[in-house]
Amino acid sequence: MWRKAEENKAQPSPDTSPSGVPSPRHPPAAPPVSPNAPAWVSQGIKIKGEISGRGNLFLDGVFEGNIHIADGSFTIGPNARVIAEIEAREIIVHGEVIGTLKGEHVQVSSTGRVTGDMETRGIVIEDGAILRSKVQVRQENEPPQSPQPEVPAPAKESNATDSAQASAANAS
Repeated sequence: MWRKAEENKAQPSPDTSPSGVPSPRHPPAAPPVSPNAPAWVSQGIKIKGEISGRGNLFLDGVFEGNIHIADGSFTIGPNARVIAEIEAREIIVHGEVIGTLKGEHVQVSSTGRVTGDMETRGIVIEDGAILRSKVQVRQENEPPQSPQPEVPAPAKESNATDSAQASAANAS
Protein backbone atom coordinates (compact mmCIF):
# COMPACT_ATOMS: atom_id res chain seq x y z
CA MET A 1 0.00 0.00 0.00
CA TRP A 2 2.74 2.49 0.85
CA ARG A 3 4.97 1.02 -1.82
CA LYS A 4 2.57 2.03 -4.63
CA ALA A 5 3.68 5.68 -4.53
CA GLU A 6 7.33 4.69 -4.81
CA GLU A 7 6.67 2.45 -7.83
CA ASN A 8 4.98 5.27 -9.75
CA LYS A 9 7.96 7.55 -9.17
CA ALA A 10 10.32 7.80 -12.17
CA GLN A 11 13.48 5.87 -11.54
CA PRO A 12 16.68 7.36 -12.98
CA SER A 13 18.08 5.16 -15.69
CA PRO A 14 21.66 3.97 -15.31
CA ASP A 15 22.64 6.21 -18.26
CA THR A 16 21.41 9.43 -16.67
CA SER A 17 22.36 11.31 -13.57
CA PRO A 18 19.63 12.56 -11.20
CA SER A 19 19.63 15.84 -13.17
CA GLY A 20 18.52 13.99 -16.34
CA VAL A 21 21.77 14.68 -18.19
CA PRO A 22 23.37 11.64 -19.84
CA SER A 23 26.32 10.32 -17.90
CA PRO A 24 29.75 10.55 -19.57
CA ARG A 25 30.45 6.83 -19.38
CA HIS A 26 27.65 5.96 -21.84
CA PRO A 27 27.43 8.67 -24.52
CA PRO A 28 24.22 8.68 -26.54
CA ALA A 29 24.38 6.76 -29.79
CA ALA A 30 24.95 8.85 -32.93
CA PRO A 31 22.08 8.83 -35.39
CA PRO A 32 22.60 6.34 -38.20
CA VAL A 33 24.23 7.82 -41.30
CA SER A 34 23.10 6.70 -44.72
CA PRO A 35 25.95 5.17 -46.74
CA ASN A 36 24.78 7.32 -49.69
CA ALA A 37 24.89 10.59 -47.74
CA PRO A 38 27.61 12.94 -49.04
CA ALA A 39 30.50 14.02 -46.89
CA TRP A 40 29.99 17.68 -46.03
CA VAL A 41 32.47 20.57 -45.65
CA SER A 42 30.54 23.60 -44.48
CA GLN A 43 30.94 27.31 -45.02
CA GLY A 44 33.73 28.85 -42.97
CA ILE A 45 36.09 25.87 -43.37
CA LYS A 46 39.32 26.37 -45.35
CA ILE A 47 41.30 23.40 -46.67
CA LYS A 48 44.54 23.33 -48.64
CA GLY A 49 45.82 20.03 -50.03
CA GLU A 50 44.39 16.96 -51.70
CA ILE A 51 41.04 15.22 -51.35
CA SER A 52 40.55 11.76 -52.83
CA GLY A 53 38.21 8.89 -52.31
CA ARG A 54 34.96 7.28 -53.39
CA GLY A 55 31.48 8.50 -52.70
CA ASN A 56 29.96 11.95 -52.75
CA LEU A 57 31.30 15.24 -51.38
CA PHE A 58 29.54 18.56 -50.82
CA LEU A 59 31.90 21.49 -50.24
CA ASP A 60 30.64 24.91 -49.22
CA GLY A 61 33.91 26.30 -47.84
CA VAL A 62 37.23 27.31 -49.38
CA PHE A 63 39.52 24.70 -50.94
CA GLU A 64 42.83 24.90 -52.80
CA GLY A 65 44.58 21.85 -54.25
CA ASN A 66 43.49 18.65 -56.04
CA ILE A 67 40.24 16.72 -55.81
CA HIS A 68 39.82 13.18 -57.15
CA ILE A 69 36.49 11.53 -56.35
CA ALA A 70 36.33 8.15 -58.09
CA ASP A 71 32.81 6.93 -58.83
CA GLY A 72 31.18 9.82 -56.98
CA SER A 73 29.82 13.31 -57.30
CA PHE A 74 31.44 16.52 -56.15
CA THR A 75 29.15 19.46 -55.44
CA ILE A 76 30.51 22.97 -55.01
CA GLY A 77 28.07 24.81 -52.75
CA PRO A 78 26.83 28.37 -53.33
CA ASN A 79 29.26 29.83 -50.77
CA ALA A 80 32.28 27.82 -51.94
CA ARG A 81 35.46 29.05 -53.59
CA VAL A 82 37.51 26.21 -55.08
CA ILE A 83 40.90 26.59 -56.76
CA ALA A 84 41.68 23.07 -57.90
CA GLU A 85 42.17 20.36 -60.46
CA ILE A 86 38.88 18.45 -60.08
CA GLU A 87 38.17 14.94 -61.31
CA ALA A 88 34.89 13.21 -60.44
CA ARG A 89 32.14 11.24 -62.16
CA GLU A 90 29.73 14.15 -61.67
CA ILE A 91 30.63 17.76 -60.88
CA ILE A 92 27.91 20.23 -59.84
CA VAL A 93 28.88 23.89 -59.50
CA HIS A 94 26.76 26.33 -57.45
CA GLY A 95 29.70 28.48 -56.28
CA GLU A 96 33.05 29.53 -57.76
CA VAL A 97 35.64 27.23 -59.33
CA ILE A 98 39.02 28.20 -60.76
CA GLY A 99 40.86 25.29 -62.32
CA THR A 100 40.37 22.22 -64.49
CA LEU A 101 37.22 20.08 -64.34
CA LYS A 102 37.13 16.52 -65.68
CA GLY A 103 33.99 14.47 -65.29
CA GLU A 104 31.42 12.32 -67.03
CA HIS A 105 28.81 14.99 -66.35
CA VAL A 106 29.30 18.68 -65.42
CA GLN A 107 26.47 20.96 -64.34
CA VAL A 108 26.91 24.70 -63.76
CA SER A 109 23.91 26.21 -62.00
CA SER A 110 22.65 29.77 -62.38
CA THR A 111 24.77 30.82 -59.37
CA GLY A 112 27.88 28.95 -60.61
CA ARG A 113 31.09 30.56 -61.87
CA VAL A 114 33.80 28.55 -63.65
CA THR A 115 37.17 29.82 -64.84
CA GLY A 116 39.31 27.14 -66.47
CA ASP A 117 39.11 24.19 -68.82
CA MET A 118 36.47 21.47 -68.76
CA GLU A 119 36.51 17.98 -70.24
CA THR A 120 33.26 16.03 -70.05
CA ARG A 121 30.83 13.78 -71.88
CA GLY A 122 27.79 15.80 -70.86
CA ILE A 123 27.33 19.39 -69.77
CA VAL A 124 24.43 21.48 -68.48
CA ILE A 125 24.80 25.25 -68.16
CA GLU A 126 21.87 27.09 -66.59
CA ASP A 127 20.90 30.67 -67.48
CA GLY A 128 22.88 33.10 -65.34
CA ALA A 129 25.95 30.87 -65.00
CA ILE A 130 29.29 32.55 -65.65
CA LEU A 131 31.79 30.59 -67.74
CA ARG A 132 35.30 31.65 -68.73
CA SER A 133 36.32 28.32 -70.08
CA LYS A 134 37.33 26.06 -72.90
CA VAL A 135 34.97 23.08 -72.96
CA GLN A 136 35.85 19.80 -74.62
CA VAL A 137 32.95 17.36 -74.98
CA ARG A 138 34.05 13.76 -75.55
CA GLN A 139 32.17 10.98 -77.30
CA GLU A 140 30.95 8.05 -75.18
CA ASN A 141 33.79 5.76 -76.27
CA GLU A 142 36.56 8.38 -76.18
CA PRO A 143 39.00 8.12 -73.26
CA PRO A 144 39.92 11.27 -71.32
CA GLN A 145 42.78 13.13 -72.93
CA SER A 146 45.88 14.31 -71.20
CA PRO A 147 46.61 17.98 -71.73
CA GLN A 148 48.62 18.56 -74.89
CA PRO A 149 51.06 21.44 -74.85
CA GLU A 150 50.04 23.99 -77.42
CA VAL A 151 52.71 24.53 -80.06
CA PRO A 152 52.57 27.99 -81.61
CA ALA A 153 52.58 28.15 -85.40
CA PRO A 154 56.02 29.03 -86.73
CA ALA A 155 56.30 32.74 -87.38
CA LYS A 156 56.79 33.74 -91.01
CA GLU A 157 60.23 35.22 -91.39
CA SER A 158 60.67 38.33 -93.44
CA ASN A 159 63.58 40.63 -93.86
CA ALA A 160 64.12 44.11 -95.26
CA THR A 161 65.28 42.90 -98.70
CA ASP A 162 62.03 40.94 -99.23
CA SER A 163 59.91 44.01 -98.54
CA ALA A 164 62.19 46.24 -100.62
CA GLN A 165 61.95 43.82 -103.57
CA ALA A 166 58.17 43.69 -103.23
CA SER A 167 58.01 47.52 -103.21
CA ALA A 168 60.26 47.76 -106.27
CA ALA A 169 58.14 45.21 -108.15
CA ASN A 170 54.95 47.15 -107.33
CA ALA A 171 56.51 50.44 -108.43
CA SER A 172 57.30 49.15 -111.98
